[in-house]
Amino acid sequence: MTSDFGYRDPFVGTMKGAILRINPSATIIDLTHGVEAQDILGGALSLATSAPYFQSGTVHLAVVDPGVGSSRKPLAIETEDAFYVGPDNGVLSLAAGTSRVIRTVVLSNTDFHLQPTSSTFHGRDIFSPAAAWISRGTPVQDLGETINTFALLDWPAVDRCGDSLIGQVVYIDHFGNLITNIRVSEMSTPLDDLAITIHDTTIQGISASYSVAGQGNSLGIFNSWGLLEIAVCNGNARQDLGARIGSKVDIIRP
Repeated sequence: MTSDFGYRDPFVGTMKGAILRINPSATIIDLTHGVEAQDILGGALSLATSAPYFQSGTVHLAVVDPGVGSSRKPLAIETEDAFYVGPDNGVLSLAAGTSRVIRTVVLSNTDFHLQPTSSTFHGRDIFSPAAAWISRGTPVQDLGETINTFALLDWPAVDRCGDSLIGQVVYIDHFGNLITNIRVSEMSTPLDDLAITIHDTTIQGISASYSVAGQGNSLGIFNSWGLLEIAVCNGNARQDLGARIGSKVDIIRP
């Protein structure tokens, strides 16, 4: 389960209850419920970077759904590796797009919805039941109408100007580390010659670990997702550098 519901309210527990009523033997794993509110890209990135580490056939339920109750479709996507259930707003697309898609279904069969169905809590009334029925072996096509496409997330492009790159912060983790949209494959070598600039801070080169920079110093590092991350050794880059989602990051070769 992945959501932006947080840990204060009863929403996540209610969804688990809805799942277990349908499939009492389901194993439920919380990937995260700490996605920033309405941050579709953050939810999609969390799911896509984690899904490959689960066993084949896992049902991934992702609810980051600012358009709940609108005309956006509720979906189940079956791929050769896994199932993905959630809103058709791109939150499923980074993960589902990494393997061959077998079938995409709009969850239109109300026989598999909880009744009455709330217009504000599809996570409980539509998505959780769908995930539970799939986990019990119900064919995805029984849940509704098969369609040919689903919404693709607009991953922010990295701009190139000569030897320089211009990216942005796309995710900020619990430690305040700033994760960018710049992949290791987009960086030129040698990495020690690169200057990374965000706001008024410039960082020289790429570090091999957080501790190399020294207490309180800013650093650039390639994280476990293969993305450039800006951190502060034993500090909080979000606070110390005044950054936010969307903050521009320049990579310059002097």
